[in-house]
Amino acid sequence: MIPRILYKKLQGYGQEHLLRYYSELSEDQQKDLLEQVKNIDFDLVANLENLKKGTAKGEISPIGALDLKEIEEKKAEFLNVGLEALAKRKVAAVLLAGGQGSRLGFDLPKGMLNIGEKIELSLFEQLIKNLQAVEAQAGATVPLLIMTSEKNDQVTREYFEEKEYFGYDKNFVRFFVQEMAPATDYNGKIYLEEKDRVSLSPNGNGGWFSSLINAGLLKYLHELGVEWLNIFSVDNPLQKMADPVFVGATIAGDFVSGSKVVAKADPHERVGVLCLEDGKPSIVEYFELPEEMIEQRDENGVLLYNYGVILNYLFRLDRLESIIGAELPLYVVEKKIPYLNEEGNYIKPEENNGYKFETLVLDMIRLMDNCCAFEVEREKEFAPIKNATGVDSLETARALMKLNKIEL
Repeated sequence: MIPRILYKKLQGYGQEHLLRYYSELSEDQQKDLLEQVKNIDFDLVANLENLKKGTAKGEISPIGALDLKEIEEKKAEFLNVGLEALAKRKVAAVLLAGGQGSRLGFDLPKGMLNIGEKIELSLFEQLIKNLQAVEAQAGATVPLLIMTSEKNDQVTREYFEEKEYFGYDKNFVRFFVQEMAPATDYNGKIYLEEKDRVSLSPNGNGGWFSSLINAGLLKYLHELGVEWLNIFSVDNPLQKMADPVFVGATIAGDFVSGSKVVAKADPHERVGVLCLEDGKPSIVEYFELPEEMIEQRDENGVLLYNYGVILNYLFRLDRLESIIGAELPLYVVEKKIPYLNEEGNYIKPEENNGYKFETLVLDMIRLMDNCCAFEVEREKEFAPIKNATGVDSLETARALMKLNKIEL
């Protein structure tokens, strides 16, 4: 029987359709569905129209960066500091791998995508190889935490077991599941993806630290003596994580956070730009910068807002712990959301049909006192695979991998 209080709550939010098939379900399914409904943040969905307006930005100004020339000049110093930290296991890597490869026509975890041509080489395997290179340099295994989602957790774990962790020491690998948020149609009605299952999706990569804490991994990190967490994305096979030079530059500069950046290919490149907002480090999306700022240059003709982020961030653990509970901006993102229609038929749309709610890790930079903007060479570290064809696709990533002598 449906609890009266819960049903009235659903009516109050106009979401009673979530129990449309309740009478058709088994007792266990009913119990499970009610538990899902109880855990929904309906205020979040009710605030849809306000969230769509976005968050107002403060006063934006340029930020200085360690450019390639300065990094090269101080490379030996940075390298020594970074290797010392890595040898003492003060740095752990956090792989954000909660997504599926849907946009690439691939229905498995994105990290399982084969990026090889003549050989089988998944994104996961290439990233592990990148981390193993650091391991060899530092003489110590880097603890690796892998964030999955409810949709891909089991498959991801089984894949790593099947591949024997690609030779990485499994004693230093931990998985944790990111939190979920409801998906809605354009009118804010929450979708059902099955008769007994609410449509939920990963709540964006901004929830990684709270999800890590909920999984009980903070104690594990403290026991290892970890002081820094390096967050990186699964979709860039050239990603250099736990990079000793980057780590060393951040520590030597007495920063509490760091971000790898690339010089923009052109002023209008669709990347988030590292800058200052009200005097604090911040990342502004390309569409949030007014035209005059996008084109603004210094006396040497270099763009003032020149550095795009590549989703490779370093955070001091104690600083992250000090901001636990801080609210991040919530983004409403248009997506293709599979759902059950009113006749109970499963529909897999070919066009966007609703909204998902996400927080982004880039907004955590705004909560830091400072940030080491660390320039890297685009051709050596930035080959994102986001699209099926064209720019930032598997084709462009493979070309860059070949340039870096990676066997495909």
